[in-house]
Amino acid sequence: MESSRRELLRRQFDLTWALFEYHLERLVEEDFLWEPAAHCWTVRRDSGGRWVPDWAETEPDPVPVPTIAWLSWHIGWWWGTAADHAAGRTPRERTEVVWPGSGRAAVEWLRGLRAEWSAVLDRLTDAELDAAAPFPWQGGPARTVADTAAWVNAELMKNAAEIGQLRLLRAASAGAGAPGGTGERG
Repeated sequence: MESSRRELLRRQFDLTWALFEYHLERLVEEDFLWEPAAHCWTVRRDSGGRWVPDWAETEPDPVPVPTIAWLSWHIGWWWGTAADHAAGRTPRERTEVVWPGSGRAAVEWLRGLRAEWSAVLDRLTDAELDAAAPFPWQGGPARTVADTAAWVNAELMKNAAEIGQLRLLRAASAGAGAPGGTGERG
């Protein structure tokens, strides 16, 4: 049975989300700001009380280990920007995207982005999938909206795996006597 590219992208997205949801359902508040290493990126309150991410214009070497809070902010930023492009809205700037302030709020934010992206995927036609896509590729894109949808799936899967690994690492560390964990085995 032949399926359309949109249906294939949607099935891939749904599978990726199901794998992500496995970890989202098991996260506890303490997981989000847990710093797994000394060299770490997280989110912090700025002078106005907003939760803003650690950031460098040029990727540092070595790359800092992100917290789950930072990763959830990162997903919200790139996914929100992708949705802006898909909807024809002016894309939000990175500095405009703040972390919601709690793990529960971050999970609900991500679930809202899932619903928004699902609606994007459901409405795409073959002609729209073939249209040039400026995001995430800048300047004279040779990529299509289908490439963007595939990139969203791949980026989400990567970030979901990172969050899942951090969750499991924190649980395993707690099980070995570290404070503040569930001792869950993965």
